[in-house]
Formats: sequence, structure tokens, C-alpha cells
Amino acid sequence: MRGYDKAMVAARAAEEKHAADVVVLDLREYTLVADYFVIATGESVVQLRAIAEGVEEAMEAAGARLLGREGTPQSRWVLMDYGDVVVHLLGPEERAYYRLERLWGPDRARPQTPRRVRSRP
Repeated sequence: MRGYDKAMVAARAAEEKHAADVVVLDLREYTLVADYFVIATGESVVQLRAIAEGVEEAMEAAGARLLGREGTPQSRWVLMDYGDVVVHLLGPEERAYYRLERLWGPDRARPQTPRRVRSRP
């Protein structure tokens, strides 16, 4: 299954559990970490748990293998690693604080690498 298809399965599963502000970011031009991030908000610990379980079940049914999982619903940030797709499920405050869309989305500021910093006058 292609990365885009996996990302869509995860996004739809999150939406089915009533996650708020589901976003899929295409990272292929920017990093080797993953091809796509799926970011979604759960309003409570119970909802975050339900979203995580829904995503995991849908991805397994689609044949995607979970490579790793970090965080818990109680920590208000669950990260699910499917290789070329990484799913981030956050509480509202955590999502506002970490602003992953700003860091990784198309409107983010260009990071300064040492080479670019040295080449400045």
C-alpha cells in the first residue's frame, strides 16, 4: 500500500471517531522521516484512546503494519509510526502548543542549516 493511501485510511479512521481538525501533511519534499503526517485532535483522554484504537484497527485491516507507538492518551499525545506515515493524535492544548502544521506544513519558515548560516554575509 502506498503512503498516500495509508495516510487516507488513518485520516478517515480518525474522522470516524470524531477527531477534530484532521490534517494530512505531504512531507516528501522536505524530509526522510516520513512521507506523510496525519495530525488530529481528541478532546478528551477517552476520545484520544478511541481515535488511536480506530486508527490502529483500520490500518491493520488495510494491511499496514504498526512499527511503533509512543505516548498514551493520558499524556495527550499519541504517535503511531507506520513507516512512511506517522499519525499524531493530540489534545487541543498540546496541538496548539506544538503547532506541528507550522513546523512541517507548507507555510513553515525555512530552517537554517549550518551551510546556509555560514554562507550569509
